[in-house]
Amino acid sequence: MTRQSPNQQNRNEAAKKLRGARLWSKFSLLFERLAPAALPFMIVVGLFLIVSWFGLFRSVGDLARIFIGFGFVLAALASLSALRTFRMPTRDEIDRRLERDNKLMHQPITVQDDRLAVGTDDFAQTLWALHQKKLAGQISDVEGAKARTDIPERDPWAIRVLVPLLLVIGFAFSYSTNGGRISDVFFSHDQEEQIAARIDAWITPPSYTGVAPIFMTSDINAERQQFSAPEGSKIVVRVSGGSGTEQVSFPDTGSIIEAMDNSTSSGNSTARQFEVVARQSGQLSILPDANLAAASNEQSLQQWSLVISDDNAPEIAFDGNVERAVNGAMTLNYIANDDYRIASGEALITLADKPAENARPLYEAPDIALRLPRRNDEGKAKTSVNLTEHPWAGARVNLQLRVEDDLEQTGYSETIETVLPGRPFSNKLARALIEQRRNLALDANNGRAVYDMLDLFTLYPEETINNTAHFLGITTIKSKLRYANSDEDLRGVVDYIWEVARNIEDGGLSDAERRLKDAQQALRDALENGASDEEIEQAMNELREAMQEYLQEFARQNQNNPQNQQSQNNAQQLDPQSLDEMLDRLEEMAKSGAREQAMDMLSQLQDMMNNLQMAQPQQGQQGQQNQAQQQMNELGEILRQQQELMNDTFRRSQRPEDGGQEGQQGQQGQGEQPNGQQPGDSQQGQRPGQGQQGEQGQGGQQQGQNGQGLQGLAPGQQALQNRLEQFMQELEGMGINPGEAFSDAERSMGEAGDALGEGSGDQALSDQGEAMDSLRRGAESMMQQMEQQAQQQGQGSSSEPGGQRNAQDRDPLGRPQRSSGPDFGDDVEVPDEIDVRRAREILEAIRKRLGDGALQQLEKDYLERLLDLN
Repeated sequence: MTRQSPNQQNRNEAAKKLRGARLWSKFSLLFERLAPAALPFMIVVGLFLIVSWFGLFRSVGDLARIFIGFGFVLAALASLSALRTFRMPTRDEIDRRLERDNKLMHQPITVQDDRLAVGTDDFAQTLWALHQKKLAGQISDVEGAKARTDIPERDPWAIRVLVPLLLVIGFAFSYSTNGGRISDVFFSHDQEEQIAARIDAWITPPSYTGVAPIFMTSDINAERQQFSAPEGSKIVVRVSGGSGTEQVSFPDTGSIIEAMDNSTSSGNSTARQFEVVARQSGQLSILPDANLAAASNEQSLQQWSLVISDDNAPEIAFDGNVERAVNGAMTLNYIANDDYRIASGEALITLADKPAENARPLYEAPDIALRLPRRNDEGKAKTSVNLTEHPWAGARVNLQLRVEDDLEQTGYSETIETVLPGRPFSNKLARALIEQRRNLALDANNGRAVYDMLDLFTLYPEETINNTAHFLGITTIKSKLRYANSDEDLRGVVDYIWEVARNIEDGGLSDAERRLKDAQQALRDALENGASDEEIEQAMNELREAMQEYLQEFARQNQNNPQNQQSQNNAQQLDPQSLDEMLDRLEEMAKSGAREQAMDMLSQLQDMMNNLQMAQPQQGQQGQQNQAQQQMNELGEILRQQQELMNDTFRRSQRPEDGGQEGQQGQQGQGEQPNGQQPGDSQQGQRPGQGQQGEQGQGGQQQGQNGQGLQGLAPGQQALQNRLEQFMQELEGMGINPGEAFSDAERSMGEAGDALGEGSGDQALSDQGEAMDSLRRGAESMMQQMEQQAQQQGQGSSSEPGGQRNAQDRDPLGRPQRSSGPDFGDDVEVPDEIDVRRAREILEAIRKRLGDGALQQLEKDYLERLLDLN
């Protein structure tokens, strides 16, 4: 074998690569010329397949089928005409395409096959071989040409893509019941045989039963002739193909079931669906014709026997007695069962005592939705509900449980008589108010009796009511009840009675204390139930917030109530840092798994909250608070006497001998005391802080009531007006602005006295009512100003020698009490340069404001007083 030189090997490899490139380019040129020419024919063939597979030839008549078929033949022949211009690519065309696509200069591929036309001597041949060799170096990396057709220019919208897409869809549709075949174009409709009927039947039980659907025509149930299903199951029969006259009969009566509207038909293939809800057992038959309603087994296409099981009504019964929790919550234990599922349950409550015929209850019975038992609980369940705030709480009622299933069948328990648990009240006055609230809520016609009872509560307030705020609350209830004109107003009275009773029982700590108790209980439940660390942390955060709110409210209440600020050597003090450390240790124990120790510490913390007491404030603060308390008591006494005067005016205006209209219907709350004594006749039990003015006012009132008719009440009204005037002067001495409310009350009292002197009872009552409203508004303004003064006086701080502060100068959180500061002899801080500059800026702003010419006189006087103070 002759060994080739390296140059010869390179030339052979280049020639081999050139042959491959030429072959690839030949196929590319062939595709470029054949694809545009064959595309119309391929589209025609594709459309024919699509029309065939979609069953068009089955759904049209023979004439249309033949016409469409010939149309496709002619279109196919016409599309082949483009192939007449088709010719195979030559070698020169392939080489030129390679040189053009590879961007080769001087035709290096063509030169390799060229021969010298002249000059065949050795020198010319050698020179020509060198030239071919040089150009052969350019074709060492030649690549085959890529096919590029002009189809996109002919179809810029790419409509041609729809043909293969519809081909795929049509091919899949051809395997369905209504799909077509390619051969459909060659056969007439009349020559096709009838498609045999296909029957699909299944039973769908109601979803609430939890029973799985039953496919009666499945292979596994092919030999079964009897099926069981719950009542209310839906039977569905679908008949595909056949003659189209098939019918379904159910039950044994032979009644025909109408086909559903969603029945479909395509060509000679019909698919119809029949549905019926089974309520009773019977035979389900598929008949070949509607005339065979009572078909036998031989005549029926298919027949099954269905046994429908009845759905019985649910049952429920009490499981033990009604339980009552300490906080008044009620727990109902019961057993409830049903064949499948109970949809809902409730407790029915009615009054045990038959109400009066004309009774007008303001509230409906409370609604109690029962918790439904789970299927694995043997029907046992319990429902806890807190009805302590409902107006019916404490009433004797009949209690019955009711359940309902999904078929709206109901079941009832036995009826028991019980008392709706109410909130336990330890205060006698609060209990009495709650009883009257219930009487009013159960019958609006009891409004007059309730008013009379409230009148008795306030007959001798100095003996029965030891708190002015409680007396004002009951007086407000009476006023609201007197002027209630609708059931909605009466419901507002019922709600207000609850608030007053709760305030009497709990004081001002009601909401804060309730939140603290709820937070403590939530943490206790989390510890007992093994809650996660995230839940423990959330419960601890809620406890911290609730405790902070409770301590702040407790401190504020004790500072505003001197009666609770008694000196206690063992008064418990809580330092904020110590309290935080205790809460941190509790949380750490809970998260580390020491749940029992955490619960013990929680109990200790709860005991500390219960035993918390306030230290005694400074004497100066005590004296000012005693003075404020005296003014509150004085205002309460004025309100009480004005209410009694209003009651006397109303009673005397109803007497015929006093000018009233005989037979007029009395308002709620009228009535006299035994032996003719009026509510305001007593001189005993003078309230603290009343003083000499109180004696004069009461003496004047007594003298007025001993007179005859409405004119006899005028001196008492005048004396009460004078007492209010002196009260307003005392407020100004304390630095409290009486405001417009007390001025309006004084004016209304004067107008009421004039009306009494003239014997005009209606006008006097109107003026007295306005006076009462103005007094209440004035009381609210007075309380706000007193609270602001207390806050301002509590901003200072004092320290004992050695830097140690007396424990009695701190609140439960270890913060300074409001009984300290410069006003009580504590150290006065010398203002620094910044404070002096700030004061100078304020004075400059006041002088600039005074220079405004559009300033009103009232504001101008106020600003001038500020400068005088400076």
